[in-house]
Amino acid sequence: MRRLTVLIQVFSIAFAVFFVAPPFLGKPFGPHALMKVADVFDLLTPLVLLPLYWLLYRMGQKQPVTLSGMVVFSLLAAFWAQGQGMHLSANSIDHLLKGMETSDIYKLTHFYDEVLSHYLRDFGVVGLSAFLIVFARQNPFTEERASLWALIPAGIIHGFTFFLVVIESGTAPLAGIFAILAVLFGLIWGRKRMTQQPVATFFFISYAVAVLFFIGWGVYWRGLPQFSEVGLL
Repeated sequence: MRRLTVLIQVFSIAFAVFFVAPPFLGKPFGPHALMKVADVFDLLTPLVLLPLYWLLYRMGQKQPVTLSGMVVFSLLAAFWAQGQGMHLSANSIDHLLKGMETSDIYKLTHFYDEVLSHYLRDFGVVGLSAFLIVFARQNPFTEERASLWALIPAGIIHGFTFFLVVIESGTAPLAGIFAILAVLFGLIWGRKRMTQQPVATFFFISYAVAVLFFIGWGVYWRGLPQFSEVGLL
């Protein structure tokens, strides 16, 4: 259980680093000046985070992986990776199209960069967390207990990062609604045995934090504008 708790903390920090750092790495990449350091850094995102999702799924589990579990995880990871890769390349190309906003190539690149890639990736993000929540509820630990005090900081970090990602991605119709449903699910069906289901509890805390930020942001701006739309990025 201690190893799983540490893994949850590592996952929350890695999720924050790989999603928050790229906007601050805008310098040209030396070996290929048309690329930015953020592009190279972003290449590592699925290579680091997807294995961490898998470890959250399997760590501490004694039963073998089922075929259905493998298929569902692989499909959701494919959505995640496809959206991430599409966003990386389209966003990099988009930087070279300034002044061409009325051209077809800009419109298509912008669609891949700001719409399709975000929804594909965030569908993978919420899909994987939903998969892990359901699995954790169905397979609680019986002999060990997790410390809620160790899960709360990780949940806060992940929840705030999730809020940042969803707002700037413009995927609130998908990811924001999912967060609300995840919190309701946790309140109705997940209040018991929380310490026996650390992964599900972690995501419950995370999405509860995210929902609070969504509410605050929505009330302040009377909507859910992206940070770039209000001059904060």
